[in-house]
Amino acid sequence: MLKGHYYEGKIEAGCDEAGRGCLAGSVYAAAVILPEDYQNELLNDSKQLSEKRRYELREIIQRDALAWAVGIVTPEEIDRINILNASILAMHRALDQLKVRPEAIIVDGNRFRPYRPEVGGISADAPLPHTTIVKGDAKYLSIAAASILAKTYRDDYMNRLAEEYPQYDWHSNKGYPTKKHRDAIRQYGITPYHRRSYNLLGDGQLSFDFGE
Repeated sequence: MLKGHYYEGKIEAGCDEAGRGCLAGSVYAAAVILPEDYQNELLNDSKQLSEKRRYELREIIQRDALAWAVGIVTPEEIDRINILNASILAMHRALDQLKVRPEAIIVDGNRFRPYRPEVGGISADAPLPHTTIVKGDAKYLSIAAASILAKTYRDDYMNRLAEEYPQYDWHSNKGYPTKKHRDAIRQYGITPYHRRSYNLLGDGQLSFDFGE
């Protein structure tokens, strides 16, 4: 059974991202605030769930959450600021959109940067308290919920891109570095959605050396 809250007595947002290791596409992150006594035995790390179950749970999460939001950082931004900074920025963008202001944040993984909410365009004097939790998506309900939202909304996005560029097999690999994906890069070059700062061919070289 996953835990409800890390910070007792605070309105707590759980955050997670999806698409960090992909060769193509934006990175997505979600922030979710669940009711204080919320329980759902089906919630788990999105990677441990079937695709069908993830989408079923997305509807439940969106219905039950006090607030939820998704943040996106584009491939161009990823190339400019690197994927770690992009993942954190996506989480901050999700937090920015929450209809309920959190009082604390828990984050899957081990890296985060302090988040200062804005009120009327002015940043708060102090950042919200936050805690990073390794494998937090398998330990806390709100992080698990965030992982499901980030994963499913990013999958929807990659499925749309796959219709535009079917040769890269994004319907199946969602932009991750499969053999079929890299073989397509060798044959067809890169798209506007590929992350140019990544080792796209898996050969230690950046992608600037071949045509688009």
